[in-house]
Amino acid sequence: MENTIKKDIRKFTLEQLEDFFIAQGDKKFRAKQVYDWLWNKSLKNFDDMSNISKETREMLKANFEINHIHVDLMQHSVDGTIKNAVKLFDDKIVESVLIPTSKRITACVSSQVGCSLDCNFCATARLKRMRNLNPDEIYDQVVAIKEEAETYFKRPLTNIVFMGMGEPLLNYNNVIDAIDKITSPEGLGMAPRRITLSTVGIPKMIKKMADDGVKFNLAISLHSAINETRSRLMPINQVNPLEDLSDALKYWYQKTKRKVTYEYVIWEGVNDDEKHAKALAKFCKIIPSKVNIIQYNPIDEGEFRQASQEAVDMYVRILENEGIVAKVRKSRGQDIDAACGQLANKNEVVQLV
Repeated sequence: MENTIKKDIRKFTLEQLEDFFIAQGDKKFRAKQVYDWLWNKSLKNFDDMSNISKETREMLKANFEINHIHVDLMQHSVDGTIKNAVKLFDDKIVESVLIPTSKRITACVSSQVGCSLDCNFCATARLKRMRNLNPDEIYDQVVAIKEEAETYFKRPLTNIVFMGMGEPLLNYNNVIDAIDKITSPEGLGMAPRRITLSTVGIPKMIKKMADDGVKFNLAISLHSAINETRSRLMPINQVNPLEDLSDALKYWYQKTKRKVTYEYVIWEGVNDDEKHAKALAKFCKIIPSKVNIIQYNPIDEGEFRQASQEAVDMYVRILENEGIVAKVRKSRGQDIDAACGQLANKNEVVQLV
């Protein structure tokens, strides 16, 4: 009996699709038409491929499937933020967020189901990492938010941040492939400069990005420039200390000439003193950089509490006195657990881990 297991067509390159059509005795250019429907027009089923014959569409349906995501639950915040619970083809769930401001609409997307890191202040870290997302699953999150931006705000999607669930650099190949699809003229055609990859800072992978000549922006989830404090907050710092991160960032700037953004939360009694602020200012001098001071979003009644406004002002003053650009970012979507560090699949539909 003939094997009828269907393959995921979006795992095929254009060249592989061309080979498939030739093997079927069809025209090579059909592959380009199908590829365009999948990646430029973001089509979800074969029947809508209007410039392809019914016979060819039936042949595609017999051999392939399109494992597109489904937005299983959409939550709207009072501030306009939208959080999507995204169901994948294997029924696992990740979350993505649309963040609107007056000047931009940003898609915050996930790269893994759960997370293998144990950052003590982050809700996502409490989930075990179940698997990496495929390139098409990352791409689909962006498409869903692009459509929501046009539907609910009548505005285009302007920016993408890899700040959702998971550590992007631990799913490097799939993330890079997804970004290629998002930025390619044959894909969504977004400018790489409008994309920011946020990482806890894995030195080896930062160097690889530099060697690969990526064109998108790099953000480091830093939170302390003192090893002892950072290791307490982010256990990965024990094996990737600040000295190694510093070397990788120097390499990054030498290769790319692109400044880095440090994401930094100030917690009461943890890093809210002058010693930590001055250490951050010193670290910022390693390569050209700027700092986003992010409001902390509590995940329970745990040990971490947002620092006082006085502490935030002190940080800004010390950084600006050293000529470092520091912006205080107010979190959005807190009422639906969509803010930084809060993505944890709380809604009952996604309790799958």
